[in-house]
Amino acid sequence: MTRALDGLAPGYLFMSPQSLLEPEKCHGPQIADDRGRTLWFHPVPEGEYATNVRVQEYRGEPVLTWWQGQATETGVGDGTGYVLDRGYRTVATVRAGGDQPFDLHEFLLTGRGTALLVSYQPKPCDLSSIGGPADGVALDSVVEEVDVETGEVLLHWSGLEHVPLAESDLPAALADPYDHLHVNSVAVDDDGDLLITARMSSALYKVDRRTGEIIWRLGSAHSSFVLGVGARCHWQHDGQPCGNGVYRFFDNATNELLAGYESRVVWVRADTATSVATFVRQVTHPEHLSAIAEGNAQDLPNGNTLVGWGRAARISEFSPAGDLLFDAHSPTGNGWTTYRVYRHPWDGMPETPPQVRFEDGRVHAVWNGATGVARWRLYAGRDEDALEAVGTVEWDGLDTSAPLPDDVRFVRVEALDTGGRPLGASPVTALGS
Repeated sequence: MTRALDGLAPGYLFMSPQSLLEPEKCHGPQIADDRGRTLWFHPVPEGEYATNVRVQEYRGEPVLTWWQGQATETGVGDGTGYVLDRGYRTVATVRAGGDQPFDLHEFLLTGRGTALLVSYQPKPCDLSSIGGPADGVALDSVVEEVDVETGEVLLHWSGLEHVPLAESDLPAALADPYDHLHVNSVAVDDDGDLLITARMSSALYKVDRRTGEIIWRLGSAHSSFVLGVGARCHWQHDGQPCGNGVYRFFDNATNELLAGYESRVVWVRADTATSVATFVRQVTHPEHLSAIAEGNAQDLPNGNTLVGWGRAARISEFSPAGDLLFDAHSPTGNGWTTYRVYRHPWDGMPETPPQVRFEDGRVHAVWNGATGVARWRLYAGRDEDALEAVGTVEWDGLDTSAPLPDDVRFVRVEALDTGGRPLGASPVTALGS
């Protein structure tokens, strides 16, 4: 962490650092506080990854959701969407229709009890019109709306069917299969229609949720709007409606071949009456970060904006005036990145009780996912039926350690909230167990 000032929105940080170049390393979704202390971590099997960790709502209750599965170095995934309650119990899983691959880029629950997701589906395609082979293969960016409970596909939107190949900014010679749209986010607009973000065409598409027809395009050389100064986007991610015709997106302004251009979060007003798109405002990082891929932003309840800078490996929070209030490094190294970052309040209480482990003369209190723990009370003694309180330590992450008293054989730890009230206790645990 490099900065944490007053005025931050409440809540924890939800993220999933990962590296496709180091599959043997431990990966998984996690929740952390503003000091980087892990509150909850869910390791995934070797060779799998997680994205889109956040709090959403399902059946009127807050739930923890993420995508998990396998992915390629070109950013194409095949996995499952997970929905967990506050006890970290799985209440639903989601797959794409027809046993097609469920991609890593989007997993959005709606108030209809459905999930919006993206599926990259390879299909034979004549690419000769854009300088490719006549017998080529293209990745069809498919958007589906799936009933979470039944798995029924309620909407199936094909990018290849609705967006001509010529709208892509990606040269046909640079990708096989040809990824002409690379849809990376889907959102629900104020009127219930969909907003689809496509990186390879540098455009946002407003799509009729009933018919699948494109209502308008924002950005790109084929924009439905005249683009005012500052309204154009390039290679962007995470287009989101903000109300009253204003849309926010993470404008990468760059890609792997054009590293160095400054990325930003920008708000644009799309006026359908005048067919003009005008710049509203933007936030940039004081260090002029350039995110060649990934990235997102989140409007917070207090008016702040949280930004995950994708491949630039930073997490920032800005005030409504654009002042940088919070700035932290996400894990860096050989290919390490965090696709999206969110901030949410979360009240988690695991089904399992706290656990105790011993290492290097210290006792460790572990309660993965428990919120509200302020400190740990340590009980110890030689007789498991006659333990005495021997001290307390402040909570310091899901694995908090304390010195192990001399001449004891059994230990128990008890989690306390800020008022000193017990939240849960571990079983009595013998040293060496």
